[in-house]
Amino acid sequence: MSFALELGSVSKYFGEFRSLNEVSLTIEEGEFFALLGPNGAGKTTLINIIAGLSRASSGTAKVMGFDVVNQFRDARRSIGIVPQELVFDPFFSVRETLRFQSGYFGLKKNDDWIDELLTSLSLMDKADSNMRTLSGGMKRRVMVAQALVHKPPVIVLDEPTAGVDVELRQTLWKFVKGLNEKGHTILLTTHYLEEAETLCNRIAMLKNGKVLTVDTTPNLLKKHASQTLNLQLNGVLPVSLQSRALKANPLDGRYTLALNGPAEIEQILAQCRLEHLDVLECSIEKPDLEEVFVQLMSGGAAK
Repeated sequence: MSFALELGSVSKYFGEFRSLNEVSLTIEEGEFFALLGPNGAGKTTLINIIAGLSRASSGTAKVMGFDVVNQFRDARRSIGIVPQELVFDPFFSVRETLRFQSGYFGLKKNDDWIDELLTSLSLMDKADSNMRTLSGGMKRRVMVAQALVHKPPVIVLDEPTAGVDVELRQTLWKFVKGLNEKGHTILLTTHYLEEAETLCNRIAMLKNGKVLTVDTTPNLLKKHASQTLNLQLNGVLPVSLQSRALKANPLDGRYTLALNGPAEIEQILAQCRLEHLDVLECSIEKPDLEEVFVQLMSGGAAK
């Protein structure tokens, strides 16, 4: 098995403060992987170490098998980073920016790929516009293009859709999913948990610089969250079901019950029928990643 990213017991200290605590992760080639955590969890510090912008106090980091310290040239060629901050040179046009970025990697004749990036990210009509005249969303698209200009096998997206409009978000994810389908490995950090839940095969959650859990998205939802059953009855919930009630409003007969599985729904409805209660409304609410995230970050046990 080949890994796109390998982190072995990575720790990082800033004076007495420990930003990362023995972080170990492996991400396989071709994965769409999410790294989630609250502000200050250490996500950006970890990305800076992977990118070679910061050096770990201890531990090792590899990109496509290349050590980020001892084989830094190969490691840097293997990765493209889209940072949180909008960083750009105000004196260049969009196309000039991408040509200069190509030159950093020794790519002299890269215009065909640059044109493909401009088209895919809906930037072609802005190709000759000065960077300082672009909107924030357009600048972010250019940053994505910069990260991809040397066709890296590993792409790191650090909060790529923070503060952007719906159109850009949809354009970006369509493009990135296409890259992933072609074999590129994607590492995503985001506070939009629905994005991670929809896009990512596996998820790691980080808190206070330490990994709480790493698992597939379905397994995380199964382990840490449960389905619920919403009912509206024409009376009071049977006593035999009251221990299941997560929410109860007897005045209008609305109840939310915990479910261990869909098979229990018929048992619950049968109990209501035995009590001669009519079910006026019935719906199942599926668990989501936000529920898992809140549970783990508030102190729930990691698995």
